[in-house]
Amino acid sequence: MKTIRLISRIITGLVFIFSGFVKGIDPLGLTYKFNDYFQAFHLPFLNETSLTLALLMCAAEFIVGFSLVSGYKLKFGIRGVTFFMILFTILTFVIALTNPVTDCGCFGDAIHLTNWQTFYKNIILSALVVIIYSGRNKINEYPNHKTGWFVIGLTFLTFLLFSLYNLKYLPLIDFLPYNIGTSISEKMTIPEGAPVDEYSTTFIYEKEGQQRVFTLENYPSNDSTWKFVSQKSKLLKKGYEPPIHDFSISSYTGTDMTDMILNDPGYSVIMITKKLSEARDEDLQKGFNLGTYCQGNNIKFYIITASTRDETLTYDKGFQFSFGDETTLNTMVRANPGFILINNGIITGKWAVANLPENEWFKNSMAGKQLEQSFKLNPIIK
Repeated sequence: MKTIRLISRIITGLVFIFSGFVKGIDPLGLTYKFNDYFQAFHLPFLNETSLTLALLMCAAEFIVGFSLVSGYKLKFGIRGVTFFMILFTILTFVIALTNPVTDCGCFGDAIHLTNWQTFYKNIILSALVVIIYSGRNKINEYPNHKTGWFVIGLTFLTFLLFSLYNLKYLPLIDFLPYNIGTSISEKMTIPEGAPVDEYSTTFIYEKEGQQRVFTLENYPSNDSTWKFVSQKSKLLKKGYEPPIHDFSISSYTGTDMTDMILNDPGYSVIMITKKLSEARDEDLQKGFNLGTYCQGNNIKFYIITASTRDETLTYDKGFQFSFGDETTLNTMVRANPGFILINNGIITGKWAVANLPENEWFKNSMAGKQLEQSFKLNPIIK
């Protein structure tokens, strides 16, 4: 039984470490997920707490996992993981039944699970936690009390700083579909022969005051005595969905700019700001300064935002603002504003304001440096 408890402890600890780690790489992603849940459960006033909750949650998951695997303050880790599993199992069961958000976000953007898959995963983990919890009084913690708390506290602080680093400089590992080396056009393409959505369609017809349900195979197409009432379609099986399926850029006059940007053989700098009003003025100004420099050196520069046309007018710096869906912009770059460099539809650079190169870099050595960086990160760029 001791061996079973040890194996259960290690497996559970590693799952929590992984879950906390992938969330800590992308704390803004978890923030958006909290906002989705708050919106679904009619709690929008909690949106202001989303980022703080995201940072604390991923750090807490990581630290209880670390405790289980390392043995430091093991009883603390067991209590923590027990609390999490009780909370998560109940919550994910409710979410699986109601389906307010399609992806729970339990493993960030590294692994996507449906709500029912998440619930079943939690059932398995809960069984392991029961085994661990049942033997909690038979363990001997090491080392002494103060040293154990010092290690736990230092690990927690280090992980929190790691998450803040990713928040400021963009995720250290980019699990999103718009990572460096990505050909946007290729990731928007549906392969030939890919499975399509499968639906079940039923028809309701009425005759002599009585209604009857028909299918595609037996509905009364040639019987005029039946009167059509309504039609219902239910998705049975989801077909193939390309990694990028919602990339669309347009001018505020309605002109579609997507193909023009993706098919441009030159380099283009794109400044992405999901909401102008939510960005710091000094950060926006740094982007505007880069835009002025690019325009003066024959480098294309675009600003894409989900803000209203009227709002863009208050930031008029002589640039053409384009419109993009807010969710898509959040997925493209985890910063507001953020910047991507694109060449012939391939993303060759991504930055937050904090690590944005100096303006001169984009004129003198952009192509060589970006090609070198792209091939290092993705040796085969299709």
